Amino acid sequence: MAQTQLALAGNPNSGKTSTFNHLTGSNQYVGNWPGVTIERKSGFLKKNKGVVIQDLPGTYSLSPYTPEEVITQEFLLEQHPDVILDIVDASNLERNLYLTLQLLETGLPVVMGLNMMDVIKKTGFTINIDKLAYGLGIPVVGMSALKKTGLNDLTETALKECTQAKKPAYPSYDERLEVALADIAAVLSPYVAENQVRWYAVKFFEKDSLAYEQVALNEKDRQEVDEIIQITEKVFQDQSDAILINARYEFITRLVALCTVKKSDFEMNISDKIDRIVTNRFLALPIFAIVMWVIYYLAIQTVGTIGTDWINDVLFGEWIPTTVENLLVSWNVASWMQALILDGIIAGIGAVLGFLPQLIVLFLCLAILEDCGYMARIAFVMDRLFRKFGLSGKSFIPMLIATGCGVPGVMASRTIENEKDRKLTVMVTTFMPCSAKLPIIALIAGAFFPHSSWVAPSAYFVGITAIVLSGIALKKTKLFSGDPAPFIMELPAYHFPQVKNVLFQTYTRARAFVKKAGTIIFVSCILIWFTSSYNFRLQAVAEDQSILAAFGRLIAPLFIPLGWGHWKGAVATITGLVAKENVIGTFGILYGNLADISEDGQEIWQLLQTDYTAVSAYSFLIFNLLCAPCFAAIGAIHREMGNAKWTWLAIGYQCGLAYAVSLVVYQFGHVIFEGAPLSLGTLVATIVLAGMIYAIVRREHRTNLEVPLTSTL
Repeated sequence: MAQTQLALAGNPNSGKTSTFNHLTGSNQYVGNWPGVTIERKSGFLKKNKGVVIQDLPGTYSLSPYTPEEVITQEFLLEQHPDVILDIVDASNLERNLYLTLQLLETGLPVVMGLNMMDVIKKTGFTINIDKLAYGLGIPVVGMSALKKTGLNDLTETALKECTQAKKPAYPSYDERLEVALADIAAVLSPYVAENQVRWYAVKFFEKDSLAYEQVALNEKDRQEVDEIIQITEKVFQDQSDAILINARYEFITRLVALCTVKKSDFEMNISDKIDRIVTNRFLALPIFAIVMWVIYYLAIQTVGTIGTDWINDVLFGEWIPTTVENLLVSWNVASWMQALILDGIIAGIGAVLGFLPQLIVLFLCLAILEDCGYMARIAFVMDRLFRKFGLSGKSFIPMLIATGCGVPGVMASRTIENEKDRKLTVMVTTFMPCSAKLPIIALIAGAFFPHSSWVAPSAYFVGITAIVLSGIALKKTKLFSGDPAPFIMELPAYHFPQVKNVLFQTYTRARAFVKKAGTIIFVSCILIWFTSSYNFRLQAVAEDQSILAAFGRLIAPLFIPLGWGHWKGAVATITGLVAKENVIGTFGILYGNLADISEDGQEIWQLLQTDYTAVSAYSFLIFNLLCAPCFAAIGAIHREMGNAKWTWLAIGYQCGLAYAVSLVVYQFGHVIFEGAPLSLGTLVATIVLAGMIYAIVRREHRTNLEVPLTSTL
């Protein structure tokens, strides 16, 4: 028996996700759309397993300029769902109806779910649902995803539409425009299905490049379509895409005037009153700083840390290793297998799950902010500042989160719609010193700069500077050129977060961290254990005779220009890729076989001073702060980038920048502070510094792509 397929569409923050969760309950499955990292959610209707609901990405239009728009458009045109459930925010009706008109143009049956009707009652508006349905020519159902009202009526109405054969309800625009669309449709009719002729007529009139690729017209028909468009542009004295945008908004204006009544022009709702404070040009940033400080304090320094310390020190520090070791001994398991299980597998799992309490608290706090509507305000406030550096306003959130852990910082970049901005953010986010890098900062500061309080703050200054200057330089390259995407979004009304939604989002993100990032660090820990315990003859040996040590000696010459070309530093940097804290543990073993070493490595300060000067030690610190992050974060980067090419590009840029900055710091510091003579290394550092300055100040790369027109209310 064939399944009925309902496609859930709507603007971001319209309540679409809440509607999907209520309709499907636990009968949903999550994955990624083919070829992209945008999350794909599907599920079965709770009361009817024969009905599949596909949650399409939230989008403001079907103009294919963002991955979300392309995905939604391709799904509707290629998969032909039985009915589109259009979830519309009733409190922002005019903006939401723009997408509704485009959904109607697809020729597919549409049922509108007019959400947040409970909020409308408090805003001073009333909406006549019957008039709205009449004006659109489709069924409209009043509902509230928050209060769980009207959802049964919505699905029942949608299922009824599946059984009725109706003509598509197309919006009717200016007569002159309708004549042009009809003429184009006549030309296209031999090329496309009957129910998609109107859609492609509109898209050809908009000069949509994707439509031209999908429908290959012969030269004669292509010229005829172009002539129709040119004539219409002369009639309206405007560009074709602007003509259509204006026509849609004229239709929407008439429709809204028909079906809405405002009780008072002077009545201000609660959300507006709150926004007068939290988005105030003077108060917004201080309020935001306080809110994020509270979240950081809860997740990283108090509640989350309690859980993390317990997992690291008790669960994976005493209970599990002791219990497993006793069992393995009682079973007479071979010593090498015991080492693999205890030092490789259990240590790998512990390294992953040790972060989990902090991440859960962090995800929980962020889910609350998202669900109540404040997260949208954060991006709005930060957009103006970050656009000066070529970054989206939404880029600030991942960078702030990365100060706790790079993994959730990278994962938070998925809220950025523009693909270039998202990839740029992923590439630079881990420059922020995370909590795992703090032991390295403490080691270098304590051993080489015991009386200088500027070292630790300088680590954060270096990270922030690397992000800002990278944003400026990378935006001038072909890969990332162009202004950040227009920051168009409505601010949803504030409401109390739903416990179910908050917990579900927290659980989903935490599970993704364990499954995706955890598997990579798990395997990597086993590899590091093996290479540090055996030589190439597979004989158990000391650390300095292991495969890892041999590899360290092989790559150590690469770091001679940076001032720390000793193999122990190279090995510590390698093990730091598993977890940055491993740098301290590796030094503890290599400098005196100290298995138990304090967090700042005080036991090995004097030994380190024999191999490093203050300048070379600071160079070592800079490199480890800016180079590729731990394997868990690299796994998160791979997931968000979507393919190996972009992942390697990100890692290459991070390591390349780390090398260049460390080279400049050491070579100039060696001459200025340690009295070394000028050398070939100084010349190379000068050239590298000049190259970095040029990358920042040079003219921006410009493409010849047409910029799509946008319209905001």
